Amino acid sequence: MSPDAAKSLPPRWLAFLREVDKQLNAPVELHCLGGFVLAAVYGLPRPTADVDYIAAIPSDTLPDLERIAGRGSALAEKQGLYFQYVTVADVPEGYAERLTELLPCQLFQLRLLALDVHDLVLAKLVRNSPVDIEDAKFLANTGELDKKVLQQRYEKELRPNLSNETRHDLTLELWLEACFHAKPQGSKKHQKRPEAGKKF
Repeated sequence: MSPDAAKSLPPRWLAFLREVDKQLNAPVELHCLGGFVLAAVYGLPRPTADVDYIAAIPSDTLPDLERIAGRGSALAEKQGLYFQYVTVADVPEGYAERLTELLPCQLFQLRLLALDVHDLVLAKLVRNSPVDIEDAKFLANTGELDKKVLQQRYEKELRPNLSNETRHDLTLELWLEACFHAKPQGSKKHQKRPEAGKKF
């Protein structure tokens, strides 16, 4: 993941985030996921109009943030972009230890932290929508996902907190098949080239 998403963000997004930053009265840290992170960091071509976040720190800044840039705010109406607090999200237990800052040194009050790519995909797993699995396949095809990491993190950090584990186990199996079918395990950077002249 690039530590600086500013180069890949469309100008309208940067303008929106800087306007939000200017209007905030106190520092706030957001833990971000969803289409915004996928587009800003990984180049997902699917357009999105919202910044999904699962935590605002400190939590008492949340009302101010929603007033400034939440859905239906004056800024959202003007820019066509908005912040959205995700109240229900299933994420791996240790996700906060793997957060990466977006736009470091670009904003003053607003600090955006993105979920690790594997945590981001697992956060989509429970909902299991067609869009979510397409996003996972996109990340696998660009070499960002490691199959073993997904499996291990699901088993150790997500599954123990889920209800109906059997259902989610099956979902994970289907997702792994869709993402890694006929591909070596792991991302491109972990793959080994076959030896020259070796027959299969």
